[in-house]
Amino acid sequence: MRLLGLDAALARASAALWEEGAVRAEARQDGARGQPAALPALVDSVLRDLAGAPDAVAVTVGPGGFTGLRAAIALGRGLADGWGVPLVGVTTGEAFTAALPPGQAAGREVWSVTTAGRGGLVLERPGSVPVMLEETSLPAPTGPVVLVGDAAAPAAARLRARGADVLLSDARLPQGGAVAAAAARKLAAGEPPRTAAPLYAEPLALRDPAGA
Repeated sequence: MRLLGLDAALARASAALWEEGAVRAEARQDGARGQPAALPALVDSVLRDLAGAPDAVAVTVGPGGFTGLRAAIALGRGLADGWGVPLVGVTTGEAFTAALPPGQAAGREVWSVTTAGRGGLVLERPGSVPVMLEETSLPAPTGPVVLVGDAAAPAAARLRARGADVLLSDARLPQGGAVAAAAARKLAAGEPPRTAAPLYAEPLALRDPAGA
């Protein structure tokens, strides 16, 4: 299976060609959140030696920056339509999880904690809708967790101060290769592909900071 992975959710634009369990080519540009203008050139660089079309295009759908998400999804949709292949949406947390070293998440739930406007955070947990909240309103984990994302470090410090079993990972920004890997796992497992539409955080947690 061969996939093109695209990401511009946070402070990086990234594109990668993933094939049979490994990244064959990857290009990225860090800087202002999303770097969406850089993405087409990054795609060109990783597709330079591609013979034929990939089996699918995978793109991060969020949570993340408004402009970066929409630019990456639009580019992914155009490429997928042109090739006649599926466009698969991957959440930011799913991409982070796919990038973790083997065994790092063993026995731990992966929490993706990313920055939001006005000093807030966005928390994405497996099987839950992402929520926007204040750092002081982070819910207490019910078991061991591993934190990923650009706001993982302060979140880990706060949760540890409350006695939580927290492992802080090195995964701070998504990567196109991990986006493709996450999509490939879903396709191989026969899971229905996620629609490639922007996924924004539910803001109600700012008004309801209960530790659920």
